[in-house]
Amino acid sequence: MMNIENKVAYITGGTKGIGFGIAKSLLAAGLKVAISGRNLADVEKAKAELGSENVLALASDVRHFTDEENAVKEIVAKFGKLDIVIANAGLGKFAPIDQLSLEDWNAMIDTNLTGVFHTLKASVEQLKANKGYYFSIASLAGTNFFANGAGYNASKFGVVGFTQAAMLDLRAYDVKTTTIMPGSVTSHFNEHQPNDADGWKIQPEDLGQMIVDLLKLNSNVLPSKIEVRPTRTK
Repeated sequence: MMNIENKVAYITGGTKGIGFGIAKSLLAAGLKVAISGRNLADVEKAKAELGSENVLALASDVRHFTDEENAVKEIVAKFGKLDIVIANAGLGKFAPIDQLSLEDWNAMIDTNLTGVFHTLKASVEQLKANKGYYFSIASLAGTNFFANGAGYNASKFGVVGFTQAAMLDLRAYDVKTTTIMPGSVTSHFNEHQPNDADGWKIQPEDLGQMIVDLLKLNSNVLPSKIEVRPTRTK
């Protein structure tokens, strides 16, 4: 089992939902964590809720490569290195293809897919130097298409393909790469407000614990793509 204490992790979209749950789990496991979001006030609020001095709050819009470059620079300046990157930022807009707007299409592709590329591109030299680990948070929508989901499906199918190809490129540097494809998760996704009726769903901390467990695996073991579902439906 690998020792992961004092490793440094960066989570995009870390202010709530899956990203926030992952941050909680990593902090509990002894890691130092940077979280980012578009609005610095939201990130600072999330940092306060996490209640740890081992959290760095960053304003970064993953649609802009320079934002992610600057985020990585700030992380290295604060913690001295970057070992683990979790590309989690994402959004969903759902409509029949004849009603899907150009704005919503571009927002999903630019955030969910191009943003994942920007995050890895900005951090890849740190990951190579530290034999690190890169995660993308995709979705079961990255392999299962559905009505009204053309734009979201396209972005998540792309994330799965991108991450799997990146895994083949980076394994030569001893960099691990995994894409996680959750089903229903209790989160704020698509303007949802978490409530008691969400108890049947995967909880954000469950995904956080999964990442902790993956980080502790022997270095010669790489689960490159993981589908995860709630045990039961509602």
